[in-house]
Amino acid sequence: MFLSNSDVEQLTGYQKPTAQARWLEQVGLPYLKGGDGKLKVLRLAVEQKLGAAPANKPNREPKLRLDGLLSKRLPSR
Repeated sequence: MFLSNSDVEQLTGYQKPTAQARWLEQVGLPYLKGGDGKLKVLRLAVEQKLGAAPANKPNREPKLRLDGLLSKRLPSR
C-alpha cells in the first residue's frame, strides 16, 4: 500500500523527510506526514505518475443470473 522508507529515499534521492517532501511536491506526488515524522507515499500514486496502467479490478457488483430460470417453465394452472 505505502512505499517503505527506503523506497521513498530511493525515489526522491534524499534521506531527510523535509527534502523528500519538497521533492514530492515538485513532482506532484501526494504524501502524508506520519506521527513518526516520516512520509507516507501511496505506491499506487507513484505507479500512476510513472505511467503504469491501472490494474483491472474485478467487478464487485452482484450479478443476476436468469439463464436457468428462463429455460424452466412455470407449471400451468
